[in-house]
Amino acid sequence: MNIRVYDTKDQEEVISLWRRCGLVAPQNDPIKDIERKLKVNPELFLVGVDDGHLIATVMAGYEGHRGWINYLAVEPKCQGKGHGRKIMKAVEQLLRQRGCPKINLQVRSKNTAVIDFYTAIGYGDDDVISLGKRLQQD
Repeated sequence: MNIRVYDTKDQEEVISLWRRCGLVAPQNDPIKDIERKLKVNPELFLVGVDDGHLIATVMAGYEGHRGWINYLAVEPKCQGKGHGRKIMKAVEQLLRQRGCPKINLQVRSKNTAVIDFYTAIGYGDDDVISLGKRLQQD
């Protein structure tokens, strides 16, 4: 798998992958999420391509205090082959280069397979409660 920065021509394939991976929720418009990401650290939006097919994505952010991971996705039929680890390693390196001391991410509590994946690559439960407030009703 080759990893590169997202290009606007990838949009349709990216959203299709996110849907196959169950990442698109009613409260999140994937087109708006992509548009927002392209305004802030677009170089931290990576895609993985294998044999001409987009098979992985990850969005990261860093505001100077903590890094964040969003939209990590690997084509379901390609999972378990190291692609998730590889694209996470790439985005972690980009965050490290920016001086990021810690990465946070959120996983839906019932998504145990994803929690197991993140645990296997070194992430742990910080024993915090995630709170949110929606500022826009897209």
